[in-house]
Amino acid sequence: MNSDNNTLEKPAPLAPATPPNAPADALSDSHFLLALGKRVRDTRDRRGMTRKQLAREADVSERHLAHLEAGEGNVSIVLLRHIGHALGLSLSELLASGAEESVEQRLVRRVLEQLPRHRLEDVIFRLMRDFGHEEAARRSRIALIGLRGAGKSTLGRRLAAELGFRFVELDAEIERDTGMPMDEIFALYGQTGYRRIEQRCLRQALENSSPLVLAASGGIVSQPDTYDLLLSRCLTIWLRATPEEHMQRVTAQGDLRPMAGSGEAMEDLRRILVAREPQYLRADHVIDTAGRSEDDSFQALRALATRNA
Repeated sequence: MNSDNNTLEKPAPLAPATPPNAPADALSDSHFLLALGKRVRDTRDRRGMTRKQLAREADVSERHLAHLEAGEGNVSIVLLRHIGHALGLSLSELLASGAEESVEQRLVRRVLEQLPRHRLEDVIFRLMRDFGHEEAARRSRIALIGLRGAGKSTLGRRLAAELGFRFVELDAEIERDTGMPMDEIFALYGQTGYRRIEQRCLRQALENSSPLVLAASGGIVSQPDTYDLLLSRCLTIWLRATPEEHMQRVTAQGDLRPMAGSGEAMEDLRRILVAREPQYLRADHVIDTAGRSEDDSFQALRALATRNA
């Protein structure tokens, strides 16, 4: 009997596994290199570059690049940086181990990367506000902003009654919270103290999950944290008017507090509007009430408030 027939064949050795201390979802080194090579190769193809062109622009050998694209490379971080620069990709893009970005995702990311810092924060805020998961809830809270005399209380009450929402006038909530009229609040706490109370009362109003129409104080835009809270939690509409119409309406109300003690009230009002306009323009919508009747302004407000409802 042939002794070979009684000899069991040894099983072939298994391929090396992911190191035992590596996270369960970590890619093996070979898989990582294959994914990296594919990303370089696919990006080069999209750019319409030959391997020779990329090697020349990245200042690496064509042979080295061929190994990298085949998933056989062990590229240094410096050479990889050169290759990424030649392809128009950052190191983080080249090294990303997740799913391939779509064309739309790449376009959005590159637009964001090119924005100056002061614009970037505003754009990100708007994206989160307009496309975040709480957008439906935000649209059930309608905040009206603008200077005194813009029509926030008059139009706000009408809109709340029309929609069956509760109406909140922030100044009235502040007076109720402190048990003092507005003049006494400013005299006792000053502008800084008033703004702290204003933010607290706004948070309290927004804690109630029922739909509301809120008439904000004219100067709420001057306090960044409070205004950002309003913008993020409410569909915000600026009721705009000319300085002359603001003055006429305030005079008709018998309330000249915003211009108290000033011999140049109209000029003061113009300066306030100019200073606050950039902040007012951050609102979702603007309704120009200048030269419009109350009914006409209300119909415009109702149309905006119920759009996509």
